[in-house]
Amino acid sequence: MTQRTHLTLLTIFFGLLAFFFSTFVSSAPQNSLDMVQHTAEEYVKTIVKSPPKGQLTVKAAHLDSRLKLSTCSEPLKTSVPGKQSLTGNITVLVSCSTEGWQVYVPVRVKQLLPRVVAAKPLARGAVLSASDLVVQMIETRFQRGVVFEHPQQIIGSKVKRNVNMGDAIQGNDICLVCRNDAVLIKAGRSGLNIVTKGTALSDGSLGEQIRVQNAKSKRVVDGIITGVGEVTVNF
Repeated sequence: MTQRTHLTLLTIFFGLLAFFFSTFVSSAPQNSLDMVQHTAEEYVKTIVKSPPKGQLTVKAAHLDSRLKLSTCSEPLKTSVPGKQSLTGNITVLVSCSTEGWQVYVPVRVKQLLPRVVAAKPLARGAVLSASDLVVQMIETRFQRGVVFEHPQQIIGSKVKRNVNMGDAIQGNDICLVCRNDAVLIKAGRSGLNIVTKGTALSDGSLGEQIRVQNAKSKRVVDGIITGVGEVTVNF
């Protein structure tokens, strides 16, 4: 084999060695950053509970690739500095005491629950039917007031104000009982249940108290709305 061939082979060998070495060096910091992100996410999962019937999603923000972190020879330490609400964005402090570095990692937390939402734009005055409604997973921090899990809870109720497609239906968007509606008044005591007809004197949604007038006695009583067109009175 000629000297020129030897030189060519040595050049190729050292070239490949330099390539693999540079690749290893450049990938090591990224591996460290990935580990920091993963550690922050797993820590958040231990301190934030998944909601019953719902879902929990946790995602750490991407860290600056220019950040150089040496490999930690011990398990990374995690904490939540300061007084933070464990909803929305949480900042996790990830540190390595042996290497003397620490990183603040923003982590996005979403708690999702099944909610009844508008399957299409709903106009004021519309009476809700099954085709108007669909159940979707909605982030809990965007939910206010009375919300609903099952379409059957509100089918037949009337829309009080316009609702956009995809918006969760809230108690103040509808009236399960509207003023001047004919309602069933349910009353019970000592195992005796009485059902009579009456008239609602105001609007209301599920669980709200309104005044109703008994159709026969004309007596006005307070009752709790327990369904569409239904009011329960406790004596």
